[in-house]
Amino acid sequence: MNEEIKNIENEEVIETPVVKETAESFKEEAPEAVAVPKKRRSNASIAPEKFDWDAFENNVPASESKEELEQKYSESLSKIAENEVIEGTVTGLTQKEVIVNVGYKSEGVIQRNEFRYNPDLKVGDKVDVLVENPEDKKGQLILSHKKACSLKSWDRVNEAFEKNEIVKGFIKARTKGGMIVDVFGIEAFLPGSQIDVKPIRDYDVYVEKTMEFKVVKINQEFRNVVLSHKALIEAELEAQKSAIIAKLEKGQVLEGTVKNITSYGVFVDLGGVDGLIHITDLSWGRIGNPEEVVKLDEKINVVILDFDEEKKRIALGLKQLQAHPWDALNPDLKVGDTVKGKVVVITDYGAFVEIQPGIEGLIHVSEMSWSSHLRSAQDFLKIGQEVEAQVLTLDRDEHKMSLGIKQLKPDPWATIKEKYPVGSRHTAIVRNFTNFGVFVELEEGVDGLVHVSDLSWTKKIKHPSEFTSLGEKFEVVVLDIDEDNRRLSLGHKQLEDNPWDTFETVFTQGSIHEGTIVSFNDKGATVALQYGIEGFAPTKGLVKEDGTTAKADEKLDFKVVEFNKSSKKIILSHTRIAEDKKRAEAGEILKEKEAEAESTKKAIKKVKASVEKTTLGDIDALADLKKEMEKGENN
Repeated sequence: MNEEIKNIENEEVIETPVVKETAESFKEEAPEAVAVPKKRRSNASIAPEKFDWDAFENNVPASESKEELEQKYSESLSKIAENEVIEGTVTGLTQKEVIVNVGYKSEGVIQRNEFRYNPDLKVGDKVDVLVENPEDKKGQLILSHKKACSLKSWDRVNEAFEKNEIVKGFIKARTKGGMIVDVFGIEAFLPGSQIDVKPIRDYDVYVEKTMEFKVVKINQEFRNVVLSHKALIEAELEAQKSAIIAKLEKGQVLEGTVKNITSYGVFVDLGGVDGLIHITDLSWGRIGNPEEVVKLDEKINVVILDFDEEKKRIALGLKQLQAHPWDALNPDLKVGDTVKGKVVVITDYGAFVEIQPGIEGLIHVSEMSWSSHLRSAQDFLKIGQEVEAQVLTLDRDEHKMSLGIKQLKPDPWATIKEKYPVGSRHTAIVRNFTNFGVFVELEEGVDGLVHVSDLSWTKKIKHPSEFTSLGEKFEVVVLDIDEDNRRLSLGHKQLEDNPWDTFETVFTQGSIHEGTIVSFNDKGATVALQYGIEGFAPTKGLVKEDGTTAKADEKLDFKVVEFNKSSKKIILSHTRIAEDKKRAEAGEILKEKEAEAESTKKAIKKVKASVEKTTLGDIDALADLKKEMEKGENN
């Protein structure tokens, strides 16, 4: 064996490319086992791994190398790159996979759920795919339809929106206010109101369904998409509505199905077009909720009241198919009769009373009480209350009736002079204030006014609220009765005799009294005197003997310069006292004292003559003063 090898080594071998390639192959695989001849041409050997056996078997000329063949083969295949979006053809479908040919040396396999929005997918359909990997470890082409759609879907959705196209989508799940829909791989929002033209009661039945939609809104900033299935249905219904409305006539009676119930009325499906029965047209009687009359999905007969062909609106009526309740009203009922009914509605201005189904009368708040102080109707009546009332007006043609309940009680003003004669004393309740007086209520329906000047003999009252309070009991005297205008003039100070009759004898002109300055104005000061009355001292009468001016809250002696009973005014002066002293020293005051004494004597005689008529009330101090004056006269 060794000798044969040596002989081969000594021979000059002419190597063909095939032999060379084979020898090189053997050499690389087993260099120790095989001896390669030393003398050979360097370009004549062909490595076994590079030998094209297929070409050899198919008698392909040796001049065309494997690299050239591979190059031609590669040129015949599609050129694809990773993350490239290309178009492929569906070549096969299984329950879980879709096989797609993109013109590459191998076909790609995509999960079937990536095409769930398109259940009608079939062999031969063109689809967009993303090349995730041209060749994985197993030599498999990895494609994704979902990712391809994701890259192209936004442009596709915008195109569908601009062209008003109909798109298919897969409803993935329910969410607040609607549904989430997969359209071209984008999650779009389907509002609950846009699923169907009729209200949806169970949204879950639409989950995992494929439906057609229109893209109705796109937010480019947030990349939000809003869909509508209702828009497709409405487009079809518009043609039906136009055809149905064209055949409608006012007064026509049709059968329909209650489609929706709201607080303001009922929507009825008339077979492709909806009409509305307003709550006021459901029943002749007053109802609180339409469900009191009809039920959902109920078939009812309705009458066409009105319709608008342009706006596709139809007004329907249900009560119009029934006889009007006023037709059944007792023909003998007349004004002045008494009726019974139930309060069904209360407003600020009155209450509506149903005297029989569908027939109501209004009791205005002014007809609920004889009182002129109008209050709210809620103060007198309650919903559901049974009442008895008198018919005040009755209009059968207009279906109107007004009622009154105060008429069933005697009018207090019918006997006002007997019950409240002039001069009589009563206890009233303070109801209201004005700048000029106090309104009081003697009983329901009998009010009177106490003028501010009739509140007190002595106090100067700027506003009645200073003297009393709302709701308080108040003693009054009837001063005058105006029966025609239903007015009473009342007084409070008249409960006592006029103390100014006595003050006239106490605060005589020239008399001196102690007083306290309580306030100033630009003309002088108000001075509080005894017995709770006030006088006024001009500025020049406030100068003291030392030349200074009296101040607030200062107690001084004041001389009465003027006393006016009718205007209840007393003019005082502190300065006059000092002036009188100076005059007395000069002997000028003697005659004035004699005149004042004579005046005092006359006043005492006047008091004595009217002592049986004059009452000093609660002013005990004045009574004591009068006694002292009488004793002085007797002495």
